[in-house]
Amino acid sequence: MAIIYQAKKAVVTKPAQRLTISALDHLGQGLARLDGRMVFVPGALPGETVQVKLSSQKKNFSKAELQKVLTPSPERQPAVCPHFQQCGGCQLQHATPAAQLRWKQQAVEQLLCHQLGLEQLPWQQAITGPDFGYRRKARLGVWYQQSKKQFQLGFRQQGDFRIQPLMQCAVLSPVLQPVFQKLLPVLKRLQQGRSITHLDLIDADGVATIVVRHTAPLPASDIELLCASWQEARWFGEAEAGCFTAWQEGDPDLSYTLTSQQLQLSFRPDDFIQVNAVVNQQMVATALDWLAIQPQDRVLDLYCGIGNFSLPLAQQAAEVIGVEGLAAMVARAETNAANNGLSNVQFAQADLHLPWPDSGWSRQRYDKILLDPARAGASGAIEQLARLAAGKVLYVSCNPETLARDAVQLLQQGYRLTRLKAVEMFPQTRHLEVMALFEQV
Repeated sequence: MAIIYQAKKAVVTKPAQRLTISALDHLGQGLARLDGRMVFVPGALPGETVQVKLSSQKKNFSKAELQKVLTPSPERQPAVCPHFQQCGGCQLQHATPAAQLRWKQQAVEQLLCHQLGLEQLPWQQAITGPDFGYRRKARLGVWYQQSKKQFQLGFRQQGDFRIQPLMQCAVLSPVLQPVFQKLLPVLKRLQQGRSITHLDLIDADGVATIVVRHTAPLPASDIELLCASWQEARWFGEAEAGCFTAWQEGDPDLSYTLTSQQLQLSFRPDDFIQVNAVVNQQMVATALDWLAIQPQDRVLDLYCGIGNFSLPLAQQAAEVIGVEGLAAMVARAETNAANNGLSNVQFAQADLHLPWPDSGWSRQRYDKILLDPARAGASGAIEQLARLAAGKVLYVSCNPETLARDAVQLLQQGYRLTRLKAVEMFPQTRHLEVMALFEQV
């Protein structure tokens, strides 16, 4: 039998490159240029000289791995969390909070100016809150590692679907931070622990609430062990989507307070709420200030959720209509209005991205409109605003890219951008929310 020998392929080792970082992109990555091509460097900060290894090359850009910071930025700082380099929850703990906000706002400004054809934006003072301990709602993954016979509890790893095991999390509310030391020792003692996939953590006005999501029924002994591990918390189980079982006495309805407005809003574990309570309170105050609600005003609140903006608006306006896509949240908003004694606010259910139904709320005219869509933005809805003839439109955005797209439509409808505010809802991360006020010319 003939044996054919093949020469080994030569391994091409790309030399390390020395780059100067000019800015951050909207994903929190450092930006540099090499041979006329944009290079993205995660972990690098503006003004730094770094040594990198190119990891991939595309037609118009390259990606690189940070090997060494040769000249650090004066705004670089040690990360508070020991898991920062591996966990995908935070991207910017290595920068001072002031620098994080400034660089993120610059990235948003570049995006909006480019998309809207503007040279200058009407920025107002940013909304900020605590740098750590701000997150009142989060979902942790639970994974049983068969090879090591142990449970892992944490968020996804950076750039990976696998769980990064955590022992602490600095951005969680202080009420929720004991979750790791309380639950990790207990998971391995459960009979059906492997059926647990996620834990939803909720700080409901200072009360820790844990929702255990599991794929198979848990025996009473497991439930008892979990509840005993953290007796100060309220416990619920969820075996089917939308089906919550209270493991202790009490209704699964939770609540939070808008202190300045003296309003209490009830919500269920799956309902959307703003995760930063301090920042949310300031967002509500800004909405009331910018819209300058008058006693005779009629206001439309699109994507209204459980009434986070609708109810404060109703305290000052003649009438408020809130529209939301999920019927369950519409019901919750109606309950919240009744519980807070507000009779001048009504709610309707509609898919706002589709042609609006020919119903009472869509045939009326409004003095002011507020919309707070999800990350996908308000495509479909934004085109239908023109016929409502509102003098002011306040757009609360959690995604500057879709805000830029929708703002183009508003400008074409005869509005102009008069105020803009950065909202630091998620310090230590790449995310920046924005409030934008549009007024008729």
